[in-house]
Amino acid sequence: MEHTELRHYGANMDLRDLDRRALAAAAAAVNRVKRADLARPTPCGDWTLGQLLGHMIGHNRGFAAAAAGKPTDPAVWDDLTPPTDPRRAFADSVTLVTKAFSAKTLLDRKIEVYGYGTFTAPTVLGMHFVDFLVHAWDVAKATGTDAALDPDLSASAMKIALRWPTDRPSKAFGEMVEPSTDAPPGDRLVAYLGRSPGWSGGH
Repeated sequence: MEHTELRHYGANMDLRDLDRRALAAAAAAVNRVKRADLARPTPCGDWTLGQLLGHMIGHNRGFAAAAAGKPTDPAVWDDLTPPTDPRRAFADSVTLVTKAFSAKTLLDRKIEVYGYGTFTAPTVLGMHFVDFLVHAWDVAKATGTDAALDPDLSASAMKIALRWPTDRPSKAFGEMVEPSTDAPPGDRLVAYLGRSPGWSGGH
């Protein structure tokens, strides 16, 4: 059952492995953040980088609790508090969510995602994977560092995102942006999810 469920979106798509790789990409971007960067703008609407990091940490904690079947705590999911130690706070949140997603019984559960509803575990894994891969790009863009996303990860994320509702703008994504005809998979992904691939934030 495990391989079938984990490949919910298509052959050769192990969602837990993809999610771990997206979290690693996000961690690499977070590890380049300096304290002075926390007030910088981001591609995520009006959020500063500090608020985006607070959101990412809060969502890792929220997804971890949800995957473990714990009651929803809106204060965790809605947290935008800039972390005082971004690297450590994000790493701790990654440990929590990775452990929760690795549970042997995970795939037998339905999981409530705060603000969105209740879904099968593979759907939730896909949501988290896409969200954090794109947030890796957001953080890198905000700090002016290399934001190129892994082409294979981006292609897998696009397969998942294409199955989601296309009503835009939504609370999760802005209007789709038209990428250039020769755009790499990462740029196509972020454009589909409402980001401008050329966003610079003044860098």
